[in-house]
Amino acid sequence: MSANPSPLNVHLPTDEELVLKVIPMPADSNANGDIFGGWVMAQVDLAGSVIPARYTQGRMATVAVNEFIFKQPVRVGDILSFFSKLVRIGRTSITVKVEVYAERSSNQGHYIKVTQASVTYVAIDEEGRPRPIPGQLPQNPE
Repeated sequence: MSANPSPLNVHLPTDEELVLKVIPMPADSNANGDIFGGWVMAQVDLAGSVIPARYTQGRMATVAVNEFIFKQPVRVGDILSFFSKLVRIGRTSITVKVEVYAERSSNQGHYIKVTQASVTYVAIDEEGRPRPIPGQLPQNPE
């Protein structure tokens, strides 16, 4: 038996925050019955914005998707858990890591990692221009 968990039964992260849970529905699927990648990307963008919103204290926008990897297909009825972790805070921007785990409807309690991403958000003013994040000096927690 290997010390590494199978990619089809992984443990959920303990150093990241659960920021969103959602179940994709048939309207979110493509002709093959899998969930559209664009739908997953939209959910990752929403989940990724939770932690930065605590820091920006106002408007913000997605400025970059630094990485986006689809590891396994997402299916109708999966229970998706989105975990996020702060990677970097700059003067006007915040980068987070988002990992998505699925519980298949027929195999609940067992998780597989289906997607991972790195997304950067920028704090913006009312005119849409970058603005400093209140009270933050550039830092890197990792």
